[in-house]
Amino acid sequence: MLSLFPTLLSWDQVSPFLIRIVLGAIFLHWTYKAMKHRPVSTNKKVVALIEFVTGSLLIIGLWTQAAAIIAGLNLIVRLVERIQKKAFLTDGVNYYLILFVLTLSILVTGPGIWAKDILGL
Repeated sequence: MLSLFPTLLSWDQVSPFLIRIVLGAIFLHWTYKAMKHRPVSTNKKVVALIEFVTGSLLIIGLWTQAAAIIAGLNLIVRLVERIQKKAFLTDGVNYYLILFVLTLSILVTGPGIWAKDILGL
């Protein structure tokens, strides 16, 4: 294989790890933002709980591919909401689209290093 930096190819499991941690942190941040505002509707509480569980699973690396599927579905809902508001290809939609592609990457490549899935714990 032709590579500019062939020694970096041995670090191929770091990339999914970094993507997983960033996605988990974003989902936990969304949970914090949703719960910070009072009063919170029951629908928003349920979504916040799902986002909290998803973010936690991604950071821990437990059931990572299932968490990636749930995260992807959440992001599809957010994308559809933005598109219905006629906000396609704005900064918000681009952000959700990139996050969606990152969830697909985690789904395909797995959790990376330092994950409970890989360690078998």
